[in-house]
Amino acid sequence: MVKFKKEEPLSIVVIGLGRFGTAVATSLVRMGREVLAVDERDDLVQRWSDELTHVVQADSTDEQALRQLGVSEFDRAVVAIGTDIEASVLTVLALAEAGVPDIWAKAITSKHGKILQRVGAHHVVYPEFSMGERVAHMLTGGMMDYIEFDDDFSIARAPAPQETWDKTLAESSPRTHHGVTIVGVKRLGEDFTYARPETSVARHDQLIVSGPTAKVERFCSLR
Repeated sequence: MVKFKKEEPLSIVVIGLGRFGTAVATSLVRMGREVLAVDERDDLVQRWSDELTHVVQADSTDEQALRQLGVSEFDRAVVAIGTDIEASVLTVLALAEAGVPDIWAKAITSKHGKILQRVGAHHVVYPEFSMGERVAHMLTGGMMDYIEFDDDFSIARAPAPQETWDKTLAESSPRTHHGVTIVGVKRLGEDFTYARPETSVARHDQLIVSGPTAKVERFCSLR
């Protein structure tokens, strides 16, 4: 059993060391989190043993094996198994039965996601679909970055359109004319600053724009 210090605010087990799982695990490690990574393949365990703090070879569909690893002591679990749907579902079920309080799972289809939720996943993510949608918006909408939420609300980063150049936000008034809010402004060589009515916008600035998805898309497509 892998023991973690009780004073740690958050402990996470990541199961599956494919591209998605390793991206999650390595990012968490860079953030200073204690992470236990699990995979049934010995070559992947050996590959990541030097970069991740704790890496264990185990069959994640075996509830007893997970209990021996002490998964019930973890705050959260991420099931990063994608293509093997049976292993994905059985792993979520095993984690739920072991008592993990917060389970995140990767799904490759909506049916896969529904099954994961029924057997115990608290959060289901669709990384391929989400990234594909994000890139499509960036390609067609003139955006540099884009996040869409479930309630028809989006946040995007885009070059400042010409109508905002050499004006304050109060003067160009994107909220009045386009129904969007400018959250921040990024100037070349400077940090992002929170936007205020008196904030001025220059030609090569980048804007953080929020609002209803369709209005954000229209504003970011302005030139």
